[in-house]
Amino acid sequence: MSAQPTPTAGPAELVAGFLAVISIAGSILAIVWDPLRISPFAILLALISVGMSPRGTRLPVLAVVVGTICFFAGLTVAATTGNALY
Repeated sequence: MSAQPTPTAGPAELVAGFLAVISIAGSILAIVWDPLRISPFAILLALISVGMSPRGTRLPVLAVVVGTICFFAGLTVAATTGNALY
């Protein structure tokens, strides 16, 4: 038998995943409500989760990409509809 043990996620990786999910939720919320107040904090959470996660993890990198896209989308929606940016 040559079974390999499966690696378990450490506490830092779990916290990084939670921060990434919170960042994605905040980024999506920033599209419809105050993009300049929410987006910087969401992107900051995403960058912290990238720093905490091991190399090759996809979710924190996805959180940074989603945060960036939602930042520009939120600014575009707020500017075209005449709503306040902050």
